[in-house]
Amino acid sequence: MTDRLIEPLHPVARELRPPEGGLRSYPPVERWDGWEEYDPVAWPQKVKRRYSLIPTICFNCEAGCGLLAYVDQATLKIQKFEGNPVHPGSRGRNCAKGPATLNQVTDPERILYPLRRVGPRGGGKWERVTWDQALDDIAGRIRAALVEGRQKEVMYHLGRPGHELVYLQRVFHAWGIDGHNSHTNVCSASARAGYAFWHGMDRPSPDHANARFILLLSSHLETGHYFNPHAQRIMEAKSRGAKVAVLDTRLSNTASMADWWLAPWPGSESAVLLAIAHVLVREKLYDRDFVRRWVNWDEYLRAERPELPVTFEAFDQALDELYARFTPEFAEAESGVAASTIVEVAWEIGRAGSALATHVWRNTAAGNLGGWQVARALELVVVLMGAVGTPGGTAPNAWNKAIPAPPMMPPPGKIWSELLMPREYPLAFFEMSFLLPHFLKEGRGKLAMYFTRVYNPVWTNPDGMSWIEMLTDERKVERHACLTPVWSETAWFADYVLPMGHASERHDLMSQETHAARWIGFRQPVLRVALERRGRTYDLTWQAHEAAGLGQVWEEDEFWIELSWRIDPDGPLGIRKYFESPYRAGQKLRIEELY
Repeated sequence: MTDRLIEPLHPVARELRPPEGGLRSYPPVERWDGWEEYDPVAWPQKVKRRYSLIPTICFNCEAGCGLLAYVDQATLKIQKFEGNPVHPGSRGRNCAKGPATLNQVTDPERILYPLRRVGPRGGGKWERVTWDQALDDIAGRIRAALVEGRQKEVMYHLGRPGHELVYLQRVFHAWGIDGHNSHTNVCSASARAGYAFWHGMDRPSPDHANARFILLLSSHLETGHYFNPHAQRIMEAKSRGAKVAVLDTRLSNTASMADWWLAPWPGSESAVLLAIAHVLVREKLYDRDFVRRWVNWDEYLRAERPELPVTFEAFDQALDELYARFTPEFAEAESGVAASTIVEVAWEIGRAGSALATHVWRNTAAGNLGGWQVARALELVVVLMGAVGTPGGTAPNAWNKAIPAPPMMPPPGKIWSELLMPREYPLAFFEMSFLLPHFLKEGRGKLAMYFTRVYNPVWTNPDGMSWIEMLTDERKVERHACLTPVWSETAWFADYVLPMGHASERHDLMSQETHAARWIGFRQPVLRVALERRGRTYDLTWQAHEAAGLGQVWEEDEFWIELSWRIDPDGPLGIRKYFESPYRAGQKLRIEELY
């Protein structure tokens, strides 16, 4: 077969000379301040537009991929969002949700000003108020609760923080409360527990790019955790010959592209993993030297097999006996996955050695009783292969995550709220947040001030009516402020709906364990940055947004500084000192000083 010249899509292209220096995938960094492109809407006329390209970070999943906002220098409007080529995690590539940030910014139904309820909760009537009015009311209620010793009545309940949790720890430590609640126990707590019981760190960080075998559980790349950074590196590994197995009840797009799709009955995944471990041990495919050096096998023998000598050879025998009953045939009966397929996958894992990259999230871990054992069994396979923190292996997440210590970190308050971690659930791995309306109904306490942030329990929790009952009872929840960019079923039952920014409208630090490297990125409000580059400075982000025609959309980082200052304006509660500028004595901390 002879090569032939590919015909251009448009005849005019035949006459075009190749650009000097060739084509570029992305605008070079040195030209970001004055990038020129033809206006696509003006085609076929060649109308040049000049843009400032301002980096920020996506907020539409937890991967924290980099974005470049194209801000039109003539109109100060955002034209589009594209990938940031120097972002270490995403490397300039984004899924559809990244560029869709523009749809969120320009959404005609988004909330642009602070709103206060008029009439009964859930009645749907609102009035516009100023930020000062909202802050003064909220701060007064929190201050009264703190002064009167009711610290447990202040609670912040979030879905996705969007920034490192250490920022909020700093705020709540300063207030002296145990008030951080999260959705994690209806999300990822089970998977986290399985990992944490192994090594104290609660997520995996697989080095997919250098793996020889990749095993994914409930990690569908188009919808799962860190899917864009993971997907591109999995494809790199596949192009170099790596094999992929997907253990997932449903035929996801990822499973359809895998070398093996194992479709177990829901909740039986741990049986398959234990059978893989059985084969690795029985056939001596596991890394005996790694296990001897890093696993506390001697403690196991003393505690569980005192009749055996404390030698690794005795442990090898004990390990084989321990997993003897978890045969591939046992796993087939439990899961429906053919024993021959389990054996085949186990041998491939054995051949991969320490270059075994694995990941599990939600679904099997969160959707089944005892789901934490799935993550625990998966990490057993990783440990047996000595694939912990190796090239192509699976590291604990903290190895590949950067969390800088915040300035002026207060000590934690000596408060324990049983609305978050009740005594009857001593093994709960995260806050028992889904029980909050039931605890309040039982009379275990009340909330003087309740914040919700990117959290919609009325819709997402299985007992939404219980949450409506709680949120409409002003004896149980005296004030509810919903920090949100958009309307939700939960916002409908708030006293204040406070507009917070999308990905391109806020300051945050972001670092995620997306691959075998440690990186940190900075999210910033791009329109404020664009205005400041023109010499127009603002004390607060909502003021910059108002000047740019975006209403009074604010950001959490500044909101918490301002609220904390108003809770303790003169300093007797010991809060104010943590929000004073280290550079301007006695003055309020500014966001640029914090970062």
